[in-house]
This record gives sequence, C-alpha cells and structure tokens, in this order.
Amino acid sequence: MQITAQILLIEDDASLAANLCDVLKEEGFKVIVCSRGDEGLRRAGNDECEVVLTDLRLPGLGGLELVRQLHDTQPRLPVVLMTAHGTIETAIEATKLGAYDYLQKPFEMPALIIVLHRAVDAGRLMSEPVTLPDAPVGGRTPLVGTGRAMQEVCKEIGRVAAKPVTVLIRGETGTGKELIARAIYQHSPRAKAPFIAINCAAIPENLLESELFGHERGAFTGADQRRIGRFEQANKGTLFLDEIGDLPPNTQVKLLRVLQQQIFQRVGGSEAISVDVRVIAATHRNLEAMIREGKFREDLFHRLNVVCLQLPPLRERREDIPVLVQHFLRKYAGDFGIESPAISSDAVAVLQADSWPGNVRELENMTRRLLLAARGLSINADAVRQTLAARHAEAAPSGHSFTAFAGDLLAHAEKGELQDAHARMLAEAEREIVTQAIMLAEGNQAKAARWLGLSRLTLREKLKQLGLHPSSTEASAETND
Repeated sequence: MQITAQILLIEDDASLAANLCDVLKEEGFKVIVCSRGDEGLRRAGNDECEVVLTDLRLPGLGGLELVRQLHDTQPRLPVVLMTAHGTIETAIEATKLGAYDYLQKPFEMPALIIVLHRAVDAGRLMSEPVTLPDAPVGGRTPLVGTGRAMQEVCKEIGRVAAKPVTVLIRGETGTGKELIARAIYQHSPRAKAPFIAINCAAIPENLLESELFGHERGAFTGADQRRIGRFEQANKGTLFLDEIGDLPPNTQVKLLRVLQQQIFQRVGGSEAISVDVRVIAATHRNLEAMIREGKFREDLFHRLNVVCLQLPPLRERREDIPVLVQHFLRKYAGDFGIESPAISSDAVAVLQADSWPGNVRELENMTRRLLLAARGLSINADAVRQTLAARHAEAAPSGHSFTAFAGDLLAHAEKGELQDAHARMLAEAEREIVTQAIMLAEGNQAKAARWLGLSRLTLREKLKQLGLHPSSTEASAETND
C-alpha cells in the first residue's frame, strides 16, 4: 500500500525553499511551505504533517525554540534541522532537546531524502497505534488472533508494559516482533516520549556503535562534526534494538554498561553521558547457543532477558489463520478496487495446512497475491494450491537459476559464440533486482530507488533501459493497487 507523507518545510530563503519543494514533490512527498518559525509552529499544530524540515535561523521564532515547543506539545513529530556550519553546536543542542536529525549546509539532496524517509518511518512507528485483539481497530494496526498462544502474548504485554524492565522478544522471522515492541511502548508510561527503532543487522558494523552512541568530531575518518546517537535521542523514552543477536562484541560491551549504569560515552569522547532509556530487544537467533560459542555475552543476555516474550510461529497457531486472512483481505481490498473480498472455506483450509516458514509476514504477502490474482472473484482452493506451488518453486536453493545462467553463458563463450558473458550476467542481475524492487514497492519509484541505493532519476532511466518504462509501471501499479 503506497502511503504519501506530508512534510512541513520552514525556510525563509525563498529560492532554497522553492528548490527543496520541487525535489521533495519529485520524491513523492506532499509539501507545506512557510517562512517563519512562529507560523511553522502554528501550522505544525493545525496541519497533519508527518515531519518538520526547518532551518535553524528563522524570523519570528528560532529553530531551537521551535524544537523545544514542538517536542513539548507533539513529542512524536520528528523535526529535521538544516543548519550552517557556524550553528552546528546549536543544532546538537536542538537534537538533545528532541530534534530527530540535522543536516549541515550545503548538503546533498540524496542525503536529505534518506533522512526524511527515516524520519517518516520513525514517526509512524510512534504515532500509529497498535490495538490488542477484540479492541476497536479503525485506522489502527491490530494484533490479530484469538487463539490461546496469541492471548498469552497479549497478557504478557499487559503485565510488562507499565513496568520499568528490559524486555527480550524472541521469535522466528515474520512473527511480528516489532509490532509487539510497539504495543509494549504504547501501553507504557513512556508512550508520549520517543520510540526509536534500530535494526542491528542492517547497519554496517563499523557504523553501528556511532549510530547508537554518537561520536565526537575526529573520532574516525569522515567524522567532521559531533553526532548525537540514538540513545540520547531516546532519552526518557524507549529504544527498540531489533536483531540484537547481530550486535558486534565491542558494541555488546558498551550496551551492557548502559543497561547497568545508564551511562555511556560517544565514540572518540570521554564525557560520561547519562540517559533514562527503556530498552526492548528482539531476535530470531538462539542466544544461548551463541553464548556457548563465545559470540554473545552471557552477562548482556541476562540484562536483556529480564522479561522474555516468546512469539509462536504461525504453524503453532493455525487456528488464527482464518481471522488473519480475513484481516489481510479487508486491509488490501481497497487497494485493488474490490468492495467485498471473499475466500472459500476450502481455500482457507489449504492455507491452514501449510507450514508457513515465513510466518505472518509470508501469509500477508500470499493473501495480497491471491487477492490480486482473483480479480474480484472469490478465492478458491485451486488458486491457493497453485500460488503455494509457485511459492515453493521460488524458494528453490538460492542462486540456482543464476548459477545455471552463468554456466550457459560461459559455455557459449567457450565455443566462441559470445564475448560479453560478464556484461550479460550483470545486465540480467540488474534487471532482476530492479524488477523485483519496483514490484515490491507497488510502483512507488521513490521507495524502490531508496532500497536500491539509487536516485529516483537514475532508477527511471534504468526502467527505460530495461524496457520497464515508468509510465507503464506506474499504470500497472495503479491498476493492481
């Protein structure tokens, strides 16, 4: 489902504001523009913006005071600052006051887009409520399931949410660990404070410590200014550390100190910084086995494992599959222009019989695929069997098709039938990843470009080169969404 974010841009330089507005709209954002800090404060309160992008020096109300007042009245609204070099220390102070991030002028537009997308994601994690089963849903994200296993999880959320303890959420990939973390946060006394999520497996090891704890200027190559880490940003709130089992050994030591003393030092710094942060961690790994192998600290495990929530895999809560399927059908029917999505009881029975190695996330994707293929008709058992068979074929040993393709290319090259095997292999790989990205993003080129690490213009050019012209892709997405 493609969701457009609305940005409030506060900039008194008319030329820069116009340029930023054009770039942001090209990236798919909606933009509200104003030139004064006091006006921006009023618009942030009246308009449904998801991120504020503001200059630090403004007429009417300075950026520092703007951050202070916004954080007091709307603590879940991310604020991104643009600042000149001479005001970088002030920008750091603003971050301590609650600003999400800052960029030093002049900055590259791709860097700004990345920060804004992260801010939008962070804001939605905090602001989109999670409801427990049987509660009114409305526009909220529900925890779906009425079986015994899911009811036990919900009881645990109720027991631990209000207690000032560290929580470790364990479960296979796709079981909904982040959703549970958000539910704990939103039902806790810290619900009005920041909720910062970090995927420890998604950040390079050499950058993860800086991401968590910040760094001082000159701490490492490229550290040309002080940086505030996520722990400082989450002060008084909650920090969610996803994939904690991927935390490097050196970072494990610093995290243990924070959990023990609520004190840490920035990378390259000597100042002891105190924070009040609740940590919720999650992993799909067997931490006990990692401890035996010397890959995870036992003392850190015990600090994280004060309360443990074990999420059941979908194969152990098959009784919830019918209600999950109905939930996903309702969730995506509007995207495909279907008023009354239907599925036969036989089809649901086939879904219940599957093992679902990808758990709820896989079932959600499968339901979307079935809904799309049904074209408004009722989903029957044969359609489910065919789609599941295709899924199993796609899950063949990784790299098999590309390995065979590479072998064929080299065989032709050996016979002298072609001389560009390398170029052809790269072209095929590029076609595959671009095609999958644009399909997964449902035609949203800005999102696909971000995943691929490309600018939107570069992706559009590649779509043309690969015969996946943007206009036809977007039209297809609009038809299918």
